[in-house]
Amino acid sequence: MLGEETLVPIGQPLRTSSAGAMSHGSNNNLEILSHGDENTLDYRIKAADKTGSKPISLWHDVTLVHIDPATDRPTPYLNFVCEIPKFSRKKYEIATDEVGNFIKQDEKKGVLREFKKGDIFFNYGCLPRTWEDPTFVHPDAEGCRGDNDPVDVCEIGSRIVKTGEIRPVKILGILCMIDEGEADWKVVAIDAEDKWAPFLNDIDDVAKQLPGTLDAIREWFRTYKIPDGKPPNVFGLDEKFMDKHYALEIIKECNHAWKDLITGEKERQLEQCDVEVRGLVRKLSKSNLVDLSAVEDDEHPTF
Repeated sequence: MLGEETLVPIGQPLRTSSAGAMSHGSNNNLEILSHGDENTLDYRIKAADKTGSKPISLWHDVTLVHIDPATDRPTPYLNFVCEIPKFSRKKYEIATDEVGNFIKQDEKKGVLREFKKGDIFFNYGCLPRTWEDPTFVHPDAEGCRGDNDPVDVCEIGSRIVKTGEIRPVKILGILCMIDEGEADWKVVAIDAEDKWAPFLNDIDDVAKQLPGTLDAIREWFRTYKIPDGKPPNVFGLDEKFMDKHYALEIIKECNHAWKDLITGEKERQLEQCDVEVRGLVRKLSKSNLVDLSAVEDDEHPTF
């Protein structure tokens, strides 16, 4: 329990618990809380279990596959954790290096960060129980390593999703962005309950049914750092959005990488990596490694 958290020493495997003991497969029975004053460095947003108001990690304690709260069975959807609601610009993110992994507003040199480009036009967040391994170079990522974060998601539905809210989404495709020498995959998804969801099953459907959406997403990521004085971002795979099948393969890889991280397997492999990368992984490995069961993520339907 997070109220009496036990951190796991580096390299020591986690004890497994019964399925679901520390896992949340949906937004059901969760509430979003905050502490500290908004617009300060101490402000945090967290999810807690309504039954005991125990805080949970939105990175580690939420299953990748969405679980139907009515049947307690896996669905064809994945869970999306919203960090930045559409039509907003505060750069909220899961604090992967803090115990509890609450959501905070990013800062640089003590100054809270916002998108200087303006409001983002889609809900932006991540997939829980994924990790872009900074020791791994994907063959399609222009020789770049993972960015050391959960996999990012652009949710293109019509509703505004609140920061910290968990929604079931349909995976539609993925874009490979190269951000300052790191591979930073951007999954395109839509809320499973959105009015457009029945019409969107793959990336080509987005291009046909919602023309201009994919180009706008690409251009957002290409140019959003220019107001900070940085050059435009670039993309792998000839700047193409890859299809659902490709996206799910990337997600599977990043889910396996997350499992290696929390079980200590990654730590045991680090002798082959440089000092900087070892430091990144150790920083994350010390963060909120509670008793978890990854069993649920192995029971999802075949993608």
